[in-house]
Amino acid sequence: MADLDALSLRQLRSLLVILEEGNVSRAARRLGVSQPALSQTLRLVREAVGDPLLIPGARGLVRTPRADSILEPLRRHLVDLDRTLSGAAFDPATTRRTFTLGMGDAGALTLLPPLLTVLRDEAPRVDLDVRPASADSTDLEAGLDVTFLVRPPPVPAFRARRLFDDRFVCVVRRDHPQVGATLDLETFLALPHILISPQGEGPGVVDLALAAVGRERRVALRIRYFLAAPFVIAASDMVLTLPESLARTFAATHGLRVLEPPVELAPFATHLVWHERYEDDPGHRWLREAVVKAARKVASRGVG
Repeated sequence: MADLDALSLRQLRSLLVILEEGNVSRAARRLGVSQPALSQTLRLVREAVGDPLLIPGARGLVRTPRADSILEPLRRHLVDLDRTLSGAAFDPATTRRTFTLGMGDAGALTLLPPLLTVLRDEAPRVDLDVRPASADSTDLEAGLDVTFLVRPPPVPAFRARRLFDDRFVCVVRRDHPQVGATLDLETFLALPHILISPQGEGPGVVDLALAAVGRERRVALRIRYFLAAPFVIAASDMVLTLPESLARTFAATHGLRVLEPPVELAPFATHLVWHERYEDDPGHRWLREAVVKAARKVASRGVG
């Protein structure tokens, strides 16, 4: 049985960094302590927990199953403790704090540049840790401050705010030999398509819309990543359907043309989602307002 009373708060903070790094030397540098001192801390924690936590693997140390089960709860509770102790003292101009955001590469490309501008102007000592977003938003219960979703999950403990509206458009390379000033349905169906599918399976919104009118397209390339797609479009005769917020950026950077899709596709919105336990946290409130400011910049570019 774990002897948790034997562990200090400092040792628990050290344990979190050790488990995150999976390397005592890197963890010691990050914490600003000596490697022997941190090795001694790890020994004491192992004794208290009754588990080796890190064991040798093919490419260095790897976490044990017990360590994996500890990592996220430990991170979450230490973050909550820091927020509780900081109280109302959050001053964006001077406070050092790291916020953890869940977003995919599309959201990062759209929202991060204007958000970082807000941070530069208002909170130069605030840092961001961006991680992949979970579709069901369960990560909000395991340490994420906010995430960005098209459809917020119907969970009572989650809060959501609509950021900006978006719609689907098509992009092709500027000198595409088969596409004129507009894109008609027959040309659209004759072209090979790219389908960006972050989940890696299932039909896309275009496939569902075409099925509703008894048509189908050829998906020549299914890919999980938005940021790879414009390079493929620029070097091929494929067509890509994607959010306009991304399409305008890709068109400017990769020499693409933006066209109206020849099939009706429903518009959608991006939402900011967070857990209710952060609702009244001063720093978190500031973060949410910073995200809203960044979203206004996205919307002002003509999206929606």
